[in-house]
Amino acid sequence: MQTEFFAVCRHRLSIDGEGVTTLVALFGCPLHCKYCINKKFLEDKRLSRLITPQKLLDEVMINNIYFLATHGGITFGGGEPMLHSDFIAEFCKIKPKEWNICVETSLNVPKNHFTTLLPYINEYIVDIKDMNSDIYKSYTGKNNRQVKDNLQYLIDNNLTDRITVRLPISLNLIPITT
Repeated sequence: MQTEFFAVCRHRLSIDGEGVTTLVALFGCPLHCKYCINKKFLEDKRLSRLITPQKLLDEVMINNIYFLATHGGITFGGGEPMLHSDFIAEFCKIKPKEWNICVETSLNVPKNHFTTLLPYINEYIVDIKDMNSDIYKSYTGKNNRQVKDNLQYLIDNNLTDRITVRLPISLNLIPITT
């Protein structure tokens, strides 16, 4: 099994989950956000490369001591990492059991991706964008029905203590006065 990814960013502290983390940015996203910070990586597949779960493990194992010392681990982001749920599940089966696994997600993917990963994910960092359906659609190009359904699914599975909700904002929308 292989998946497309575009970056590994090491030694991140307290921005992508507990402890020291390594961000694995996966390719692809169902949204087209107006102020996407990763737009070129979503549109240009030449910037991505294929990797297997074992090759990814080999690449990030160098950080094992940091993960063990700080209760850190791997954060899957992107794009939308939940689109790669089978790959993430296979990676989680071979990684050291002490590693914390986090996903940064928009929640706007079919529910089967969440059921696949339910046994493996320690933290969910959720970029909600907006709960107002009209605002969400104007910002992302999609509706937010799946977002609401998937958030309810996580809550129904008693995972509220594993969810951090973020509301991304654009500085283009904030008036700056001097």
